[in-house]
Amino acid sequence: MNSIPLLMGASASGTQGSSQGSMVQIGMIVAVFAVFWFLIIRPQRKKQQETKNMLSALQKGDRVTSIGGIKGTVKNVSDNTIIVEVDSKGTTLEFTKSAIGSVDKRDSSAVPEKKARNKKEETDTDSKKES
Repeated sequence: MNSIPLLMGASASGTQGSSQGSMVQIGMIVAVFAVFWFLIIRPQRKKQQETKNMLSALQKGDRVTSIGGIKGTVKNVSDNTIIVEVDSKGTTLEFTKSAIGSVDKRDSSAVPEKKARNKKEETDTDSKKES
């Protein structure tokens, strides 16, 4: 029991030891709070700000994924909700903005993909005709 004040750098006798011990305890509390701040609170606030910026930048034509895993293209954006087209048949779903998990930006890759698919089909049909 008497070794604890000695380990903390305080003398075993008098009020000087108790004041140094309380300063060490206060310092430890501050250190623990600083660790929590930098490892938990700060990154969480940063992520919340990034999510807020992502949702405010949503535009028509962006590819999005909901927090439930539904993927689609944004067709309309309002203050709190968005309309997402989820298939090529025109099926749309309405989501609150907070239900959007990620934004993949514009659906510019869909048009070249269709053109490439059509060209491949044309070359396949041409090769079948030749055989």
